[in-house]
Amino acid sequence: MNERIGTQLEAATGGASARVLAVSVGVSAPLDIGAASPGLVVESGIRKRPVSTIDDPSDVEVKRLGLTGDEQADLSVHGGLDKAVYLYPVEHYEWWRRRRLEAGVLDAETPLMFGALGENLTTTGLLENTLWIGDRIEIGEVVLRVEAPRSPCFKLNAVMGYKRAVRHMLLSGRAGIYLSVVTTGFISGGAPLRVIPGRREESIVEMLDWRRSRARREA
Repeated sequence: MNERIGTQLEAATGGASARVLAVSVGVSAPLDIGAASPGLVVESGIRKRPVSTIDDPSDVEVKRLGLTGDEQADLSVHGGLDKAVYLYPVEHYEWWRRRRLEAGVLDAETPLMFGALGENLTTTGLLENTLWIGDRIEIGEVVLRVEAPRSPCFKLNAVMGYKRAVRHMLLSGRAGIYLSVVTTGFISGGAPLRVIPGRREESIVEMLDWRRSRARREA
């Protein structure tokens, strides 16, 4: 299975409509968060690995509380009905590569693997600024509901390898989206997705702007 972006991404998108590039899951395991607090190890499920991609589009079951095989250690940050699935646009990957290079992360030249931001769904053609709370995303038989942008915790610093990753996500708005599960079923890498607008009373952009303003006040 080719898990890295690059030629696969070019072949997969090619101007096509929005779709899932990879479905990723992770198990709860010790995570060294030295990038945030030297010497501290915590349990976390943030490290995800692709289990279904365009090259190997095996079905992954989506239940009310998330994907089969996916675990979360801290349900205040990820998991539960309103944070059952985390979606992240692959369009942000290059931006993160540049930030890691600037921070002097040792492996920053290496392209990020799908799931690198802790996401369950790596997508193309769907950005935060196009979504509103209550919008629904159809992926085959599965229906997901847009709930909120991600509020990153210190564990993001650990997986990105530098101390300002959380702040960079907050200030840039490249946060990804938390989704609840309306209709269960199976999804796979390469599946097209479709947005069904909801009432559109509060946008993801508005929520991100509010969080950005608060982050700047607290700096």
